Amino acid sequence: MKRNTPVAILFALLLASSAYAAGAQPIAVYTFACKGSAFRRVGPCPEGAIPYSLLQGSDGNFYGNAQMSSEGESDTGGTVFSLTPAGKLTVLHTFTQGANNTFANGSNPGLLVEGSDGKLYGSTIYGGINGGQGSIGDGVLFRLNKDGSGFQVIHRFCSETNCTDGVGTTALLAGADGNLYGTTFGGGTGSCSGSGCGTIFKITPSSGAYEVVFNFPNETTDGYEPTNLIVGPNRSLYGNSGRVFEYTPSTGVLQIVPVDFPLINGQRSTGAVEVVGANGNLYGLYGVLGLEGTGLFEVETDGSNLQLFPFYTTRDGAGSPDGLILASDDNFWMADFNGTSGYGDIISLSSSNGTVLQTFTPFSTTAAVGAYPAGIIQAKNGTFWGTTTEFGKASNGHFAAGVAFSLDAGLPPR
Repeated sequence: MKRNTPVAILFALLLASSAYAAGAQPIAVYTFACKGSAFRRVGPCPEGAIPYSLLQGSDGNFYGNAQMSSEGESDTGGTVFSLTPAGKLTVLHTFTQGANNTFANGSNPGLLVEGSDGKLYGSTIYGGINGGQGSIGDGVLFRLNKDGSGFQVIHRFCSETNCTDGVGTTALLAGADGNLYGTTFGGGTGSCSGSGCGTIFKITPSSGAYEVVFNFPNETTDGYEPTNLIVGPNRSLYGNSGRVFEYTPSTGVLQIVPVDFPLINGQRSTGAVEVVGANGNLYGLYGVLGLEGTGLFEVETDGSNLQLFPFYTTRDGAGSPDGLILASDDNFWMADFNGTSGYGDIISLSSSNGTVLQTFTPFSTTAAVGAYPAGIIQAKNGTFWGTTTEFGKASNGHFAAGVAFSLDAGLPPR
């Protein structure tokens, strides 16, 4: 693996290349419409508003969550939906208020994952408690069948004293052992500034049982506020807690991966692992304190041979990159929430040198595909699918609150 020195990086903080796939542009597959004026953007959204990313199920259909059930008045609730490749949407579940205006079964759902039992699993940001009026709760874990039946809350966060069961969950992950795993950025039995430091938890699909399998003890040893997990080539789970860690489900042991991000021009560089490359190494995005820009980095699973590729763009152009994925062309693709236009774009990065290979900038407040993409996935046939969280085109008497879109960039099937 080639290495770049920090000095070389300082002189290469420019966009290296940008190419556009001829004729390829995202197309709107389904638009989430709310009842009301497009000017005021206030009203109910029967199918949900602010769709947030997608999952392709084992049946070939797409599944996702919309974070809210209305816009402008009560930004709560949300839906779980299915979407066929032909664009037929079905609402599978709607999160609704119960007694005392609370959401005992959750509110504002996040990302979905399919379990080894074929069910859909997810979490919500809020809801889950039966407190007094105005209580919002700390979120729940839920599951349901792909046809919408059998909805079940399998855990309510912070249901134990001092939130020792965790609070503030991130995305769920299907582990190599058939169980589901996730992290909470707070709670647990550790001690960080008077509260818990976060946890790693496991869900057993056969029973739906929830179990905390690791508590981050304090800020100085294993870190705190862990983020999303990824499955490594060795079946272990990797994540970030202010430092890179490896968790081995079979033993319950967590160890810090010694990734030594260097000083660049006297400033600290930091990064987070997000995906495993075709070569089995870990990749992610890094930044440098005081320098505007974002770049790709590569490191081996034991923390050795760290390589920081040159910044692929400045921060003004980078916006908010989200959801780095390895595509079937063995390069990395991701959505950028703001992007070069301020409304988002989709880019691909070379896995060999981190430069920009393709850029798609179709998003705006007037575009049929909407604005502010939340992330992309690659379907089995090689096309990309994703969602935008706002705008799109709706009929009279309605306004658009996000779009599910597809992009055929000519990549081979997965």
